[in-house]
Amino acid sequence: MTTIRKILVAVKDLSGKSQPAMLKAAQLARACGASVELFHTLSTPLYADLYAFGGQSLESLEAELRQQALRRLERAADRLRTHGIRVGVSAEWDFPPFEAVIRRAQRVKADLIVAARHEGRFVAPWLLRLTDWELVRHSPIPVLLVKKAAAYRHPRVLVAIDPGHAFEKPLKLDQMLLALGSKMSDCLRGSLHAVHAYPQVSIATLQSQPMTVRTVQRLQREAEQEARQRMSRALRGTKLSRSRRYLIGAHPIDAILGAAARSRSSLVVMGAVSRSGLKNLLIGNTAERILDELPCDVLIAKPGSFRSRVPAKPRGPRLMVSAPMGQLGYY
Repeated sequence: MTTIRKILVAVKDLSGKSQPAMLKAAQLARACGASVELFHTLSTPLYADLYAFGGQSLESLEAELRQQALRRLERAADRLRTHGIRVGVSAEWDFPPFEAVIRRAQRVKADLIVAARHEGRFVAPWLLRLTDWELVRHSPIPVLLVKKAAAYRHPRVLVAIDPGHAFEKPLKLDQMLLALGSKMSDCLRGSLHAVHAYPQVSIATLQSQPMTVRTVQRLQREAEQEARQRMSRALRGTKLSRSRRYLIGAHPIDAILGAAARSRSSLVVMGAVSRSGLKNLLIGNTAERILDELPCDVLIAKPGSFRSRVPAKPRGPRLMVSAPMGQLGYY
């Protein structure tokens, strides 16, 4: 994605006084000449047995709640329109929310999804897996997770690359991430930075040679030199000065966190891969820790070959029964 024409904002809380995702999406839209859609998922369960004995049908209740959501979204959209931004609104009965957001984004051909995430560490880490992480993991469209409420002011945009593919990132993903980071920094009149984490000399390598201090130092220098050459090739054409390049011999988590702190980044751009089985669980935990510990916003993108498994058809309202059917007179 090198062009941003349509931005979908996932509005989680219609009653929230502060809407950092909405405000930053508007800032991006104005800077890039894009349009915005404010989208809210109606996923609260409806208890069919209770309304069967009331005076209101389920269909009329669904329509009424949807209209209430649309009215709130329109009020928020009107505030953004005063700044000359093209804004539309939509609300749909669908679940789970992360699937609904992806479905809507694909339907309207959004180039970017923007979602707010509470600043600081989650009290219950599994909440991330159920909401933000599932959106990040399944979305084929880049996702901007907003963690800071303050507007972007000449932001420093840090792109995490892996030109050696030591950590299993697909080919061409680095170039896509650099193009995405460059687009964001250009639109927001910020500066582009890059970090490359390369693996330290492994114990297996050391065991195959005499364990002397000089040998270890030589192998470390060779690993660093090779990583520096790979990084230079990957950044060819970006005109990034050496002061904006961070080559760190460490695990990607520590390298990205360290480079973000040193550069005082407002936004980190990183790639994500989705795999199956235990390997996916481990990669998920790595990405989850980065998303949780980074103090700034995070933009996550997938390789072009990624295909989402989210069904295209909305699920509609989630209907539930509040009591056993026998207790309500059903046989």
